[in-house]
Amino acid sequence: MPVDFNGYWKMVSNDNFEEYLKALDVNVAVRKIANLVKPDKEILQNGDHMIIKTLSTFRNYIMEFDIGKEFEEDLSGVDDRKCMEIRACGVMCKQVFKKVQ
Repeated sequence: MPVDFNGYWKMVSNDNFEEYLKALDVNVAVRKIANLVKPDKEILQNGDHMIIKTLSTFRNYIMEFDIGKEFEEDLSGVDDRKCMEIRACGVMCKQVFKKVQ
């Protein structure tokens, strides 16, 4: 049985985010705002199907996927990109969240 990630999560840390955004060629204004935001996550899990809602004062967006299957993340409204990888030009960001409910 998979781990149950259902619930509401608060960001604890966000390491190397600025460098990650630079590697993605995100413009400086969006990078500065994004670095100030500490988003929450609401996770809805049904077996291997995940819906992750990212909630912040800057922008909210929803990511939906099945564990173990490659998917395209649509960031329309955030920076209008579509992504499939967690690394950019060898740069990786590590975000840590703590479940609060």
